[in-house]
Amino acid sequence: MNVEIFADVVCPWCYLGRARFRTAAEVFGGDAVVTWRPFQLDPGATGGGLTSELMADRFGGPAKVAEMHEQMRGLLAAENLPYEPEKAISANTRDAHRVIALAGEAGVQDAVVDRLFRAYHAEGRDLNDHGTLAELAAEAGLDGVAAMLAAGDGGTAVTEQIERARAMGVSGVPFFVFEGTWAVSGAQSAEVLEQALREVAAQV
Repeated sequence: MNVEIFADVVCPWCYLGRARFRTAAEVFGGDAVVTWRPFQLDPGATGGGLTSELMADRFGGPAKVAEMHEQMRGLLAAENLPYEPEKAISANTRDAHRVIALAGEAGVQDAVVDRLFRAYHAEGRDLNDHGTLAELAAEAGLDGVAAMLAAGDGGTAVTEQIERARAMGVSGVPFFVFEGTWAVSGAQSAEVLEQALREVAAQV
């Protein structure tokens, strides 16, 4: 079964959704082939600075942001995922999405996505930096990233998929598309995602 997941690596709900989908796929036990698709929560982000400080301006101050972080920390802890949002560096994720697309061609997309999620949400790594992206990708089994980024390759494919998401009406992520037809929006529970897998499998 083909499953496309539209996501942004700076999105904590996508980080959570990734873990829940993994659990759902393991319980389902079928052959779910995942392809990660790009979505940018803030395509105009310039990158740099702590995400928490930028969020404070947007969401009503540091106390409100701390409350949001604690809620998410609890949800991610339930999935055994590390989360240190105070370390997160604001990033424009277009280049990260180019790396993820290249990883798909090389057959190591899941590993690269997992590494980028952890780097941003738990380690305070700067995903704006090409050297950092190349290092993280190499740790996940993907080489050639520095040259690809320097050459500007992969941007057109990312743009096309982002426009496709917009045409599909995707306004938030994670967004799961099964067999190009059925969709589930949001970081639903593993049980909901497992049921979606089973229902789609019965249709194809």
